[in-house]
Amino acid sequence: MIRNYIKTAFRSLTKNKGFTAINVLGLSVGLATCLLIVFYVVDELSYDNYNINANRIYRITEVAKLNGNEAAYAGSEKPLMDAIKSFPEIEKTARFIPTNTLFLSPQKFYVRKGTNNIQERNIVYAESGIFDVFTLPVISGKPSLNEPHTAVITESTAKKYFNKIDVAGQTLTINDTSQYKITGVIKDIPSQSHFNFDFFLSYSSIPEYRAGGWGYGGMHNYVLLKPGANIKKIESQMQAIAYKNYPSSMHTNGNYLKYDLTPLLNLHLRSPSQYELMERGSIQYVYIFSVIAIFILLIACVNFMNLSTARSSNRAKEVGVRKVLGSARKYLIAQFLTESILVTLASTIIAVALAWLLMPLFNQMAAKHLSFTTHSLTWLLPSLLVVVVVIGFLAGSYPAFFLSAFQPIEVLKGKLAAGFKGGFLRSFLVVFQFSISIFLIIGTLVIYNQLSYIHNKNLGFNRSQMLVIKNTNVLGKQAKILKQKVKQMPGVVNATMSAYLPTGEDRSMTGLFPVLPIDIKQDVLSEFWPVDEDYMNTLGIKLIAGRNFSNQMASDTASMIVNEAFVKRFGFKDPLNKTVYRDSYGIQPYHIIGVMKDFHFSSLRDAIKPVALVYNEDRGAITAHVNTANLSSLMSQIENKWKELSPNQQFTFSFMDQDFDATYRSEQRIGTIFISFSTLAILIACLGLFGLAAYAAEQRNKEIGIRKVLGASVSAIVNMLSLDFIKLVFISILIASPLAWFIMNKWLQDFAYRVNMSWWTLTIAGLVAVLIAFVTISFQSIKAALANPVESLRSE
Repeated sequence: MIRNYIKTAFRSLTKNKGFTAINVLGLSVGLATCLLIVFYVVDELSYDNYNINANRIYRITEVAKLNGNEAAYAGSEKPLMDAIKSFPEIEKTARFIPTNTLFLSPQKFYVRKGTNNIQERNIVYAESGIFDVFTLPVISGKPSLNEPHTAVITESTAKKYFNKIDVAGQTLTINDTSQYKITGVIKDIPSQSHFNFDFFLSYSSIPEYRAGGWGYGGMHNYVLLKPGANIKKIESQMQAIAYKNYPSSMHTNGNYLKYDLTPLLNLHLRSPSQYELMERGSIQYVYIFSVIAIFILLIACVNFMNLSTARSSNRAKEVGVRKVLGSARKYLIAQFLTESILVTLASTIIAVALAWLLMPLFNQMAAKHLSFTTHSLTWLLPSLLVVVVVIGFLAGSYPAFFLSAFQPIEVLKGKLAAGFKGGFLRSFLVVFQFSISIFLIIGTLVIYNQLSYIHNKNLGFNRSQMLVIKNTNVLGKQAKILKQKVKQMPGVVNATMSAYLPTGEDRSMTGLFPVLPIDIKQDVLSEFWPVDEDYMNTLGIKLIAGRNFSNQMASDTASMIVNEAFVKRFGFKDPLNKTVYRDSYGIQPYHIIGVMKDFHFSSLRDAIKPVALVYNEDRGAITAHVNTANLSSLMSQIENKWKELSPNQQFTFSFMDQDFDATYRSEQRIGTIFISFSTLAILIACLGLFGLAAYAAEQRNKEIGIRKVLGASVSAIVNMLSLDFIKLVFISILIASPLAWFIMNKWLQDFAYRVNMSWWTLTIAGLVAVLIAFVTISFQSIKAALANPVESLRSE
């Protein structure tokens, strides 16, 4: 019996090649897109799952409100770990100390390889507890960070510097002077991890290390809890420690400081904290892409249902004859469901092949490393089997029950009217399809506008034609000589020496106070960037009050230029000649000599924060404003001058506009994925509409013939055939527009600087939807209108 079902279904599908092709194409593209999104979502949700005890690992998050500013921080204090490690609920502890924490000067690390020094960024200070808390498989030696100047490195790092893995006992030379003994080699950290370091240096090796008491944060503290530990109890105990060790001013006048335990598995997608170890993902985008996947799948299924019911009149006589010959309804249902499952099975096989072919392109778009692995097949194959059965049944259920319910007498008498106008469910499904499509069109327009706004916004500095020569601190004192030589070259407008650039990675924050004696209630966190006298002129940062730094004034080393956000945060009406104080190795006063216009130096999701420029030498990078038609010649001159000063060091550079694009790459990447998937969803909807229009025209074939004989024009017939569909599109616009307006407005709220949604966005989306629908329908309508009426009326 089953064999007969399959045989009959195959014969029916091959007989209606157009119907089958549209359904298979729509379902396969929809399933392939869903499959790619599923891989993306699974990858995002799998972060840190490689840890055996992932469900019991927590990161201590510091949440503080001070003088009206509330924020969560990934780092907390060093003494906190010492105070809680004896809690009975805590099994193990671990901590990372990133090299740019507040109580350490930001550092650059150059690791010697032969005669070259290679800059490495993935370096962290740590304690041996990390090997007890996290799952970091050892492949060589016995990893330990208990002794000063010891290190643990990853497998790829060992191969990079020693061309082998078994390097325990060997030494690394860092920054020319520091020798670190390698105690062990671990496997590379999985890409799905909230940290991905290559070098783990012993905590006791921190240069100029000092104890760092309460108030000096920045350490990433982790705890491995015992099974069944009471999270709320531990948090309340930590709160008591905060009350005990912080001044009362931190807990009065609306100020507070508390510690939360953030689950390890929440760090990548759900952490609200600043200063995470790596770029975070967004659970919001996981939800958005999951919804898009469901929408695409629903659109593909709706196509199948619509086309099956639309061609019901073509199969009505077949059903009538079968029933007259004694076929029971259940056998007819089984027959139609078999057809549906066969179409779904074929679509699924094609979808897997499509997803495999498109995976490299998708990885490039999403900056992922997704692939069909043995592990993924363990969940993929059973899932696909379920998909075939469920989608096959759901997509085929309505046609199966609808067609099998036909009464044979009515069918054989020709009384059945299953036309387009008579199908309420079919009209509802078209509205549903196009409501989704219009929602996605509006979403695509809003995202595109926001990305264009980010790319074209005046950031308050000039990023065009800015050459950044990197790692210049390997030149030592000769870095300043290189800057002067570059500045004098033809084609160079100006040059500055500092690694603290709006598009760079170097950042330094410090606490500043308006008066003495220092009162923590008046502490203001500010960026604190050492620059030279050419910095503002080179980058085109506008000075709106006061003066620039001068190398002729020795007092400028105790001066600063601040931005508008700094002035606003301190509440200065006239900031010039005001003095602010920094508590770092003693009280340091800084005299404000200028105010610069705000400029962006982080994501446009964030409001501009206070920035203070101080006149101090930083040799991290040289930035040159170039203006020449012969850039290659200029680059050769600069590289030759570099080699004169340091022949053994690698010359590396970038352009600031490229660095800017890298800063906003995450938003650009998400936008590209959203636009691509939305376009696919719209195309799948159009495919279904194309099929419906074909069957609607076929069903009204005789009517069209009579109208043409009576003198109807081609345009009149096209309008007649299109009107029913266009009405449904207008209904879809009315449904989708308010929903899209609300949701996209909510998405834009994540950006401190954003475009405003305008009425024309909805208008354009509506016009695009109508145009797409009309073009799709017109192809079949014009074809039907141009047909010879003799062909359709010959049998009458």
